[in-house]
Amino acid sequence: MKAARSYPCYTVTPKAEAAILRGHPWVYDVEIVSSEGTTENGGLVDVLSKKGRYLGTGFLSEHSKIRVRLLSRNANDRFDEAFWERKLRWAWEYRKSVMDTADLDACRIIFGEADAFPGLTVDKFHDLLSVQVLSVGMETIQDLLLPTLVRILREDGQSIRGVFLRNDVALREKEGLPQGKGWYHLPGEEPPASSVTEITENGVKYLVDVENGQKTGFFLDQKYNRRAVARLARGKTVLDCFTHTGSFALNAALGGAAHVTAVDVSEAAVEMARANAERNGLTDRVTCMAANVFDLLPALEKEPTRYDFIILDPPAFTKSRKTVRNALAGYKEINYRAMRLLPRGGYLATCSCSHFATEEKFVAMLHDAARDAGVQLRQIEARQQSCDHPILWGVDETNYLKFYLFQVV
Repeated sequence: MKAARSYPCYTVTPKAEAAILRGHPWVYDVEIVSSEGTTENGGLVDVLSKKGRYLGTGFLSEHSKIRVRLLSRNANDRFDEAFWERKLRWAWEYRKSVMDTADLDACRIIFGEADAFPGLTVDKFHDLLSVQVLSVGMETIQDLLLPTLVRILREDGQSIRGVFLRNDVALREKEGLPQGKGWYHLPGEEPPASSVTEITENGVKYLVDVENGQKTGFFLDQKYNRRAVARLARGKTVLDCFTHTGSFALNAALGGAAHVTAVDVSEAAVEMARANAERNGLTDRVTCMAANVFDLLPALEKEPTRYDFIILDPPAFTKSRKTVRNALAGYKEINYRAMRLLPRGGYLATCSCSHFATEEKFVAMLHDAARDAGVQLRQIEARQQSCDHPILWGVDETNYLKFYLFQVV
């Protein structure tokens, strides 16, 4: 039974109903059969089955193919300030429960749909919050959410000095929202003078620029995978491919690697990795170089230098279903080359951060690469994204990172 209230009603197809009952929070425009009542873009609407069953309440997005993003399936919820503060506290308490206190220095506090904040990402980098708003519904209430979240964190002893909006992404245009970035003005406070802060992750120190860094400033989802690499790296000669800011390389070096070569095609990324190595006193064991990994790996087969641990952490080769086949070919190429380069008994860390390159497809690719390279893989671990990026069952989009550790035998 639906609670009595004045939200417009959107009736959806049986297919949409089934998806919602499985836990998926999106209703696409083509799944809407009829609507009754009106609201402004970003306003709340109730979603009903064709038989009039209440399915949930969510934000309307008039410009997006994802027409409604559900917030709740509880007909008795009141979407007032207390509701949102309660949800923000739940999100922060969850991180405190599943992570060590030291790991909270840099972590994801809000992971969109997985925390029932559709289209909202909030990353904490020591004393700065980096925020990305990708849905019109979240945009309409950000002046409630962001000051409340800062208050909650400060009350818990977290020294938050500013909030930076990283809304410089094309996805906002699908919601009818403009792109841009800049400081969010907390009531009664001046924006910080600097967008740079220092974080510590797994004992490694990094400078993070929330204004100019990748996405929200730094990739947090590999936190514990980097720790797993550090444990395995002791005494080994390591090649870290697609190093970006050097995070896997630095974890390997801090874990006791004999030497690490960190490679990225971007000169700017290599300079940042080099600076991070110096910041951590690891320049004697970390060499940073700019090169195209697709060219480097086959070239290394002809050289006497051998690595006994190779790390492959490429960017997402595909961001849509249309390009999955080409992406898998790219994944296979680098994994095949790494397997050929490694000696028997060598170690391989390999991953994909693309949701569309599913675990099934990624594993099949690894089997093919191993067969073509003439090696057998002994699996050490299969891992996923860190627990501050929780996977919500029923929402496949939240399950995106595949990470494997192998020994080549």
